[in-house]
Amino acid sequence: MNQTSIKRGLTQIAKNDREIKQAIKLYGYPQTRIQPAGFKTLVNTIISQQLSAKAAQSITQKVHACLDEITPACVNKKRSSTLRKAGLSERKVSYIKGLAKAILKGDFDPEKLPSMSDADVILDITKLHGFGEWSAEIYLMFSLGRKDIFPANDLALQMALAKLKKLEDKPTPKQARALVNHWAPWRSAGSLFLWHYYQHSK
Repeated sequence: MNQTSIKRGLTQIAKNDREIKQAIKLYGYPQTRIQPAGFKTLVNTIISQQLSAKAAQSITQKVHACLDEITPACVNKKRSSTLRKAGLSERKVSYIKGLAKAILKGDFDPEKLPSMSDADVILDITKLHGFGEWSAEIYLMFSLGRKDIFPANDLALQMALAKLKKLEDKPTPKQARALVNHWAPWRSAGSLFLWHYYQHSK
């Protein structure tokens, strides 16, 4: 989503959500976060799983540096030990190599994803080892630019929603989805704002 779409979406959400309207006045609009679609971003998604932004950035740079190019063929040829030395766990090496092999075998084709529905993209990506619903939803938002995605399993979103709505405890993923149903069809903009709110309202 570009900046115009984010503002348009949040303007629509704010008409039906008082807390969002007030929070926008205090913290402004979030910046766009766009990642190019394709293999490289999917690899970066695996690297960043369960890591802080700083740690993920450091390891991503090291992994990229040890590869001649970020392609399925190059990853498939690279020794697992080399990738582990770059900071990847054995499990993440397995996930990245599995992704590369799936593409090379024709079992998964990232180039087909833009023409698929949100539900089918999630189904296709989550068939891959190492990719859960959260990873698929993040890819839909930031690489495919889909406008109505809410990654309810994201801890930061849950915590931000609890603070915004003045809840005693963070909501479960199911509860979080119910709390933002009225944000449709602009839940991606709402998600971006919750991350923005989480960072700036501490």
